[in-house]
Amino acid sequence: MSAQTKIISILLADDHLLARQGCRSILEKVPDMKIVGEAQDGDEVKLLVERLRPQILLLDLKMPKLSPAALEEWVRTNYPETATLILTGHDRDFYLSTMMDAGAAGYFDKKIRAGQLVSAIRHAARGEFLFDAEQIERVRQWREETGNKLDSLSKREREVLQILTEGADNYAIAASLDIAINTVEKHLTSIYKKLGVASRMEATLWWLEKGGDFRN
Repeated sequence: MSAQTKIISILLADDHLLARQGCRSILEKVPDMKIVGEAQDGDEVKLLVERLRPQILLLDLKMPKLSPAALEEWVRTNYPETATLILTGHDRDFYLSTMMDAGAAGYFDKKIRAGQLVSAIRHAARGEFLFDAEQIERVRQWREETGNKLDSLSKREREVLQILTEGADNYAIAASLDIAINTVEKHLTSIYKKLGVASRMEATLWWLEKGGDFRN
């Protein structure tokens, strides 16, 4: 590596130690890359991005204290020089669309090969957009077929649906949201109509197949 080579600083964000170690074992061998920190929850990510100003944030979607889309919007607003690459085992259209909209530079399955990861980091560090044509088409189809239905749900209806998919009955939903049972029933009726389903089971299966976690 010549003296002119620019070192790419990287922050690893994953709550699984083995995942971070796997990335570290790959990237430590690359002469133009340096891991400057590791985070295991959303609060640590914010703290370390603010303190270290990494060029690349390698971000797992599922961590404690983390709303990935909100975090990415915060990064884009406050530290636009940091490019975020998503590394996840949750390759679902909901998450792909959400993170593309939030401003991530790329979205990759954790099974990505070492060479592909290194190449992606270099391209992202140059400010390149790394969503490929297949991912863009997936997002287009998801928005057309599913996203509009989700957008039609109110914030409260989304909360009811999320708790419903966790196996809660109407009483548990009412207690969790501090609302009346008949209010829960009205929300469920509205949800069924907007999603085009006939029961709580169908609503649950629809969300598990096509959606994600509204809280993330």
